[in-house]
Amino acid sequence: MIRSELIQKIADENPHLFQRDVDRIVSTIFDEITEAMANGNRVELRGFGAFSVKRRDPRIGRNPRTGEAVEVEEKHVPFFKTGKLLRDRLNGN
Repeated sequence: MIRSELIQKIADENPHLFQRDVDRIVSTIFDEITEAMANGNRVELRGFGAFSVKRRDPRIGRNPRTGEAVEVEEKHVPFFKTGKLLRDRLNGN
């Protein structure tokens, strides 16, 4: 499912809301999750999962084209851990 499909599904299930309002709601939720993670916070959605940020140490990598060693800087990457309820539904429990 992509963002526009999510917005359409929510709008269809809530005919009293305008699609532009649903779009604004979805955008606000995503923006808040992004902002919290950018600040180093963890975002937990009960029954769904938790978003967090993991730090990757700097290291020496290799350029696949030339084989030359290159330095890879430290970086922060998003991480998602599924919640128990989501895992159970995916496994048919």
